[in-house]
Amino acid sequence: MAHQSILEFSTPGRGTRDITDAVAAAVAESGVQCGLAHVFVQHTSCSLLITENADADVRRDLETILARLAPDGDRAYRHDAEGPDDMAAHVRNMLTGSGLSVPVGDGRLLLGTWQGIYLYEHRTAPHRRRVVVTVL
Repeated sequence: MAHQSILEFSTPGRGTRDITDAVAAAVAESGVQCGLAHVFVQHTSCSLLITENADADVRRDLETILARLAPDGDRAYRHDAEGPDDMAAHVRNMLTGSGLSVPVGDGRLLLGTWQGIYLYEHRTAPHRRRVVVTVL
């Protein structure tokens, strides 16, 4: 049995947004008791993370590190069609990833105590993002 949901989120610009509850609701809606939830973002300038959900400093520090690894407006970038954050956003997506798999047990996500699922917007401007949740 497979179930698929498409979730849409608005982002205010660069930063993380907790989408754990929305993904958990899609899993509950699926009726799957034991299986796997695959979460995939349909964009190349944002990504998905499973990370600490108790201390926001973890996500702020991640942004600090990514700003060093993939700075906006680096003169070495050729691709800048949508502005100085364009290529940096693609690099950040490659480093952090566009898909996650989470085990499902007793009809719910089996995340650890301090884990949450985050949509990580890498562009500086607001965007609408689509996330596909497939539960098997």
